[in-house]
Amino acid sequence: MATVLSVSGSPSATSRTARLLRHLDARLTVQGHEVVPLDVRTLPAEALLGADFGHPAIVAATTLFERADGVVIGTPVYKAAYSGLLKSLLDLLPQYALAGKTVLPLATGGSTAHVLAIDYALRPVLSSMGAAHIVQGWFTLDKDIAVGGDGTLTVAPGTDRALAQVVDQFSAALGGRTALLAAAG
Repeated sequence: MATVLSVSGSPSATSRTARLLRHLDARLTVQGHEVVPLDVRTLPAEALLGADFGHPAIVAATTLFERADGVVIGTPVYKAAYSGLLKSLLDLLPQYALAGKTVLPLATGGSTAHVLAIDYALRPVLSSMGAAHIVQGWFTLDKDIAVGGDGTLTVAPGTDRALAQVVDQFSAALGGRTALLAAAG
Protein backbone atom coordinates (compact mmCIF):
# COMPACT_ATOMS: atom_id res chain seq x y z
CA MET A 1 0.00 0.00 0.00
CA ALA A 2 1.82 3.10 1.24
CA THR A 3 5.26 3.83 2.62
CA VAL A 4 5.09 5.45 6.06
CA LEU A 5 7.99 7.24 7.73
CA SER A 6 7.58 6.97 11.51
CA VAL A 7 9.62 9.75 13.15
CA SER A 8 10.43 9.86 16.86
CA GLY A 9 11.55 13.26 18.09
CA SER A 10 12.50 12.02 21.54
CA PRO A 11 16.08 12.50 22.74
CA SER A 12 15.84 9.54 25.13
CA ALA A 13 17.11 6.05 24.33
CA THR A 14 14.41 4.64 26.64
CA SER A 15 11.71 6.88 25.24
CA ARG A 16 8.05 6.08 25.81
CA THR A 17 7.34 8.14 22.70
CA ALA A 18 9.55 5.97 20.48
CA ARG A 19 8.18 2.76 22.00
CA LEU A 20 4.63 3.96 21.43
CA LEU A 21 5.47 4.78 17.81
CA ARG A 22 6.93 1.31 17.24
CA HIS A 23 3.72 -0.14 18.77
CA LEU A 24 1.65 1.87 16.28
CA ASP A 25 4.05 0.98 13.45
CA ALA A 26 3.13 -2.66 13.99
CA ARG A 27 -0.56 -1.84 13.45
CA LEU A 28 0.26 0.01 10.22
CA THR A 29 2.39 -2.92 9.03
CA VAL A 30 -0.47 -5.37 9.65
CA GLN A 31 -2.65 -3.06 7.55
CA GLY A 32 -0.23 -3.56 4.64
CA HIS A 33 1.90 -0.43 4.84
CA GLU A 34 5.67 -0.42 4.67
CA VAL A 35 6.87 1.41 7.78
CA VAL A 36 10.32 2.97 8.03
CA PRO A 37 11.29 4.09 11.56
CA LEU A 38 13.48 7.14 12.11
CA ASP A 39 14.70 8.05 15.59
CA VAL A 40 16.01 11.60 15.27
CA ARG A 41 18.28 11.02 18.29
CA THR A 42 20.37 8.64 16.14
CA LEU A 43 21.32 11.44 13.74
CA PRO A 44 24.68 13.13 14.45
CA ALA A 45 24.28 15.99 16.91
CA GLU A 46 26.94 18.05 15.13
CA ALA A 47 24.96 17.84 11.88
CA LEU A 48 21.67 18.79 13.56
CA LEU A 49 23.06 21.61 15.71
CA GLY A 50 25.45 22.88 13.06
CA ALA A 51 22.71 22.97 10.41
CA ASP A 52 24.82 20.81 8.11
CA PHE A 53 22.35 20.30 5.24
CA GLY A 54 24.95 18.33 3.27
CA HIS A 55 25.84 15.84 6.01
CA PRO A 56 25.23 12.30 4.68
CA ALA A 57 22.91 11.45 7.59
CA ILE A 58 20.79 14.57 6.98
CA VAL A 59 20.70 13.88 3.23
CA ALA A 60 19.59 10.30 3.99
CA ALA A 61 16.87 11.53 6.36
CA THR A 62 15.67 14.02 3.73
CA THR A 63 15.47 11.16 1.22
CA LEU A 64 13.33 9.14 3.64
CA PHE A 65 10.87 12.05 3.79
CA GLU A 66 10.86 12.33 -0.02
CA ARG A 67 10.07 8.64 -0.49
CA ALA A 68 7.29 8.47 2.11
CA ASP A 69 3.62 8.64 1.22
CA GLY A 70 2.74 9.38 4.82
CA VAL A 71 4.59 10.53 7.93
CA VAL A 72 3.88 9.83 11.58
CA ILE A 73 5.55 12.45 13.77
CA GLY A 74 5.85 11.57 17.45
CA THR A 75 7.29 13.84 20.10
CA PRO A 76 7.40 14.26 23.82
CA VAL A 77 6.08 17.63 24.91
CA TYR A 78 8.52 19.92 26.71
CA LYS A 79 7.54 23.44 27.80
CA ALA A 80 4.21 23.13 25.93
CA ALA A 81 5.89 22.43 22.57
CA TYR A 82 7.44 19.63 20.56
CA SER A 83 11.04 18.61 21.30
CA GLY A 84 13.99 20.74 20.28
CA LEU A 85 15.53 17.64 18.74
CA LEU A 86 12.56 17.30 16.39
CA LYS A 87 12.72 21.02 15.62
CA SER A 88 16.39 20.74 14.67
CA LEU A 89 15.53 18.08 12.06
CA LEU A 90 12.46 19.88 10.72
CA ASP A 91 14.58 23.02 10.31
CA LEU A 92 17.03 21.12 8.08
CA LEU A 93 14.40 19.66 5.78
CA PRO A 94 13.40 21.46 2.58
CA GLN A 95 10.60 24.02 3.05
CA TYR A 96 8.02 21.74 1.43
CA ALA A 97 9.34 18.37 2.62
CA LEU A 98 5.80 17.28 3.49
CA ALA A 99 4.19 18.38 0.22
CA GLY A 100 1.64 15.83 -0.92
CA LYS A 101 2.01 13.78 2.26
CA THR A 102 -0.56 12.62 4.79
CA VAL A 103 0.72 13.33 8.30
CA LEU A 104 -0.27 11.97 11.72
CA PRO A 105 0.99 14.10 14.64
CA LEU A 106 1.34 12.36 18.02
CA ALA A 107 2.61 13.64 21.34
CA THR A 108 3.29 12.29 24.81
CA GLY A 109 3.57 14.17 28.06
CA GLY A 110 3.15 14.12 31.78
CA SER A 111 0.11 16.37 32.08
CA THR A 112 -3.08 17.19 30.22
CA ALA A 113 -1.89 20.80 30.40
CA HIS A 114 0.14 19.97 27.26
CA VAL A 115 -2.69 18.44 25.23
CA LEU A 116 -2.95 21.42 22.88
CA ALA A 117 0.74 21.27 21.92
CA ILE A 118 -0.17 19.28 18.82
CA ASP A 119 -2.61 21.89 17.53
CA TYR A 120 -0.77 25.05 18.60
CA ALA A 121 2.89 24.09 18.23
CA LEU A 122 3.29 21.11 15.90
CA ARG A 123 0.39 21.35 13.43
CA PRO A 124 1.31 24.86 12.14
CA VAL A 125 4.85 23.73 11.35
CA LEU A 126 3.64 20.61 9.55
CA SER A 127 1.18 22.71 7.59
CA SER A 128 3.86 25.25 6.63
CA MET A 129 5.92 22.36 5.28
CA GLY A 130 3.18 21.61 2.75
CA ALA A 131 1.44 18.58 4.25
CA ALA A 132 -1.48 17.67 1.99
CA HIS A 133 -3.55 16.27 4.86
CA ILE A 134 -2.83 16.42 8.58
CA VAL A 135 -5.17 13.93 10.21
CA GLN A 136 -6.45 14.19 13.75
CA GLY A 137 -3.52 13.85 16.13
CA TRP A 138 -3.43 12.32 19.58
CA PHE A 139 -1.85 13.24 22.91
CA THR A 140 -1.02 10.36 25.25
CA LEU A 141 -0.26 10.78 28.93
CA ASP A 142 2.98 9.19 30.10
CA LYS A 143 1.06 7.36 32.83
CA ASP A 144 -0.90 5.50 30.11
CA ILE A 145 2.30 3.99 28.68
CA ALA A 146 4.04 1.31 30.74
CA VAL A 147 7.25 -0.50 29.83
CA GLY A 148 7.85 -3.85 31.49
CA GLY A 149 11.22 -5.10 32.70
CA ASP A 150 11.50 -7.17 29.52
CA GLY A 151 10.83 -4.11 27.36
CA THR A 152 7.24 -4.99 26.50
CA LEU A 153 4.91 -2.05 26.08
CA THR A 154 1.49 -1.84 27.66
CA VAL A 155 -0.87 0.98 26.76
CA ALA A 156 -3.89 1.72 28.97
CA PRO A 157 -6.95 0.11 27.32
CA GLY A 158 -8.89 3.34 26.68
CA THR A 159 -5.83 5.04 25.27
CA ASP A 160 -4.95 2.02 23.15
CA ARG A 161 -8.45 2.01 21.61
CA ALA A 162 -8.27 5.74 20.89
CA LEU A 163 -4.83 5.40 19.32
CA ALA A 164 -6.02 2.47 17.21
CA GLN A 165 -8.85 4.64 15.89
CA VAL A 166 -6.48 7.53 15.07
CA VAL A 167 -4.04 5.18 13.32
CA ASP A 168 -6.86 3.55 11.39
CA GLN A 169 -8.06 6.98 10.21
CA PHE A 170 -4.50 7.81 9.13
CA SER A 171 -4.28 4.46 7.30
CA ALA A 172 -7.59 5.11 5.53
CA ALA A 173 -6.44 8.59 4.51
CA LEU A 174 -3.22 7.09 3.18
CA GLY A 175 -5.13 4.49 1.19
CA GLY A 176 -7.23 7.16 -0.47
CA ARG A 177 -4.23 9.39 -1.14
CA THR A 178 -2.17 6.51 -2.57
CA ALA A 179 -5.06 5.52 -4.86
CA LEU A 180 -5.38 9.11 -6.13
CA LEU A 181 -1.65 9.32 -6.84
CA ALA A 182 -1.68 5.97 -8.66
CA ALA A 183 -4.66 7.05 -10.78
CA ALA A 184 -2.89 10.29 -11.67
CA GLY A 185 0.00 8.22 -12.94
